[in-house]
Amino acid sequence: MERDMNYDLELARYIWSILKSNPPVLMSWGVEIETVKVITCGIEFKVNGFKHTGKVQIVLNEGADLFEVCLIGEDGGIRDKREDIYLDMLVSVVDGLVEKTDDYEKRIAETYNIIRY
Repeated sequence: MERDMNYDLELARYIWSILKSNPPVLMSWGVEIETVKVITCGIEFKVNGFKHTGKVQIVLNEGADLFEVCLIGEDGGIRDKREDIYLDMLVSVVDGLVEKTDDYEKRIAETYNIIRY
């Protein structure tokens, strides 16, 4: 049975709409918009985060109705993979993998020369 490309496109749009539900977090990942592409059962894009620079793939595990997130390094190798992610946790899981560090506020202040009083 041949897969319907419209299905994958709609699924990618759906995943992107979930990510866009929190624009400041999505923008903090340094997504390169021109790299966003539809993949089988999901979406792929390149990021430039504090913790991960490379590709992020998000796919829907249709049988479980849960998401899988895969980080792919600049060398093409898989750096991390998380499975069984519920819809309401998708943005925070990706943020934790790509951007959010333990000393996040400090790094933001140093990177952007923000003076804290």
